[in-house]
Amino acid sequence: MDKEKASTVVGVKRTRRQLETRPAERRAAGKSLRHVVPRNAHSAWRAPPRRADPIAILRSADALRQPDLVPLRYGRMLQSPFTFYRGSAGVMAADLAQTPASGIRVQSCGDCHLLNFGGFATPERRIIFDINDLDETLAGPWEWDVKRLVASFVLAARANGLSDKDGGDAAVACARSYRRAMHDFAEMNVLDVWYARFDDSKFLSQLPQGQKAILKKRIAKATSASSSELVYARLVEGTDRKPRIHDDPPTIFHADASLAQGNLHLIKKALVGYRETLPEDHRVLFDHYRLVDAAIKVVGIGSVGTLCMVLLMMSIADNPLFLQVKEANASVLEAYVGSSAYSHHGQRVVMGQRLMQPASDLFLGWTTGPNNRHFYLRQLRDVKLKPLVETYDSEMLSIYGKICGWVLARAHAKGGDLWTIAGYLGKSDQFDEAMGKFATHYADQAERDHAALKAAVKAGTIEVAPER
Repeated sequence: MDKEKASTVVGVKRTRRQLETRPAERRAAGKSLRHVVPRNAHSAWRAPPRRADPIAILRSADALRQPDLVPLRYGRMLQSPFTFYRGSAGVMAADLAQTPASGIRVQSCGDCHLLNFGGFATPERRIIFDINDLDETLAGPWEWDVKRLVASFVLAARANGLSDKDGGDAAVACARSYRRAMHDFAEMNVLDVWYARFDDSKFLSQLPQGQKAILKKRIAKATSASSSELVYARLVEGTDRKPRIHDDPPTIFHADASLAQGNLHLIKKALVGYRETLPEDHRVLFDHYRLVDAAIKVVGIGSVGTLCMVLLMMSIADNPLFLQVKEANASVLEAYVGSSAYSHHGQRVVMGQRLMQPASDLFLGWTTGPNNRHFYLRQLRDVKLKPLVETYDSEMLSIYGKICGWVLARAHAKGGDLWTIAGYLGKSDQFDEAMGKFATHYADQAERDHAALKAAVKAGTIEVAPER
């Protein structure tokens, strides 16, 4: 076999010779990269003279969104620099493309901020903490995920009324945890890296006593019944024989009533294609359910305006199952790192999610809708536990930073060259401190960009719609 023949895993290409290189050699290769891109070079952020207009980048993506929901998206982004940051992954991708990078690629999250992590249940009914939003996943520089993550800690600290020192400490703690975890994974059996996960017991062991008690109560409530049963009473109205998703505009609503039956027909047709993307044993499970109703559901900040729906499925025994359908467009990273190995963006998201997460949803799959629109599906929520970041003090923010750093390292270790990354990072704190400085510098940039959005709204060039 040609030793230069490339092998591709979800878009991360390696030659056969690279795959056969021993870990010690890879570590040495990573260490040598410090001469090309010094670790302290990552600390810098200064907007280049011809930096792309952040508002223009945001507006360019509006063409792919539902026009009537775009003002709601901007309304959410306008609330604070932190909410702006959460909705502006495309802006930061353009900026990150101007920053130093070692040249090592991983399967990246693409939108790696601290609120895109959370708790959820595995198919084995274990609660784990991991990355839970991978709409932008693509093969890219590992540094980009780390930089987006650490900057989010400074912005979250400011939103909570904490100091920049508190935010910087959390950012450094996150980067340090990433570096140390990558070294640990580089010493492990490769199979053990794939088995590694941050479960609820490990998460609880990191917390102060007060936070531990709060989380235990949340876990108990979230696992008291199936997620679909817990959601059913809140989302559904009507009789048991004719259930219907309850409208709660502008976040949950049905499409035009005159199109309702036609829409259900199109969804049923798309579900046929979706079913084929599931493993065969999961198809048997899926076949126990029938589609009863579908409604549009507006979620998050970055996703607002892309088509997202919730499907109410019922079994023959009238047990509910909610599936979330999300539209998938090209990753914001694509313009800077190249196209995905998958032409279908729903498949890109699913395959990236399966690689980066230690366990993924039973119903995770993809399909194509009308007008060749790409979608992926999963359960609406499966014991979803959102981190209560808005309540965190400085101690808790740093603890959370350590946990996120470990989780991101594990995700990168699964889909990237962990030995070369570990060799590059080394055992000193140079990279950690550089990330703390970058985080503060880029948080300042996000505040300036948020001010630019406020100015555009005031000038009337951008319309906003507040939450109801």
